[in-house]
This record gives sequence, C-alpha cells and structure tokens, in this order.
Amino acid sequence: MDEIKISQLQNDEKLSGLQFFEGRVQAGFPSPAQGEYADSIDLNRALITNPAATFCARVMGDSMVNAGINEGDLLIIDRSLPPHEGSIAVCFIDGDFTVKKLSVRDDGIYLTPANASFPELKVAEDSNFQIWGVVSHIIKKV
Repeated sequence: MDEIKISQLQNDEKLSGLQFFEGRVQAGFPSPAQGEYADSIDLNRALITNPAATFCARVMGDSMVNAGINEGDLLIIDRSLPPHEGSIAVCFIDGDFTVKKLSVRDDGIYLTPANASFPELKVAEDSNFQIWGVVSHIIKKV
C-alpha cells in the first residue's frame, strides 16, 4: 500500500507575498500579454478554504498516477469537505495511510487506485477505517 507523509499546514509568510500575473497564460498558441502584474497572491487564501480543517501530505508511491497524483506531489486535504462517490481521499485503514478514490457500492466501500498495477481494496467491516479528508488540490514540482 502506498504511504503518505502527513504534515501540519503552517501559515508561511514567504508564500503570502508571491508576485501574481493577473492575466491568463495560454496553453495553446502564444498571445500578447493582456494582463498586468497585481501586487501579490496569497497561496493560503487561494488554495485553502478552511484552515482549521486542512492539512498537507507528501505522496509516496505510484498507485494514483492516472489521476495525476505522482510521487513527491504535495496534497492539500480538507477534512471539512464531505466525501462522496469518486472523491479522492486520504484514508487510514488498519494502521496505514493511503490516498485512493472512494467507491461506494451495494456491497461496501472500496478504495480504488488510479493505476492498473494495483488492486482495488474492499474495506472489510471489521477494518479500522477512517476517511481523514478529501484532496482539494495537488501541488506539483516541475
């Protein structure tokens, strides 16, 4: 099972004053810059809606690569978001943490990887299972 490193989210002053280009950046053909630089962007405000219920985790493993989640990515996880069918969530199951897609079926709850090399895991009724939070953002290093 993949592991993740859990870390507390901290308000880092270095992040709160990043320069921000207010225009949109084309992913197709280049176009002339139409926007101007705004003063700054606060990534805490842009990415976190409920700081008291939010934490970060660093991904270890490759069970979620087809969902765009790779080893080393930083996940922002919000415990205040209600999990639902198809949510990508950080779960605690029988002593281990994992990030998987939730699948609720008539016969139970399944943790579904986004990599065909990994099996789907049915949560047994006697498992020590808890959904710790729903992934709200993925931060990647390029």
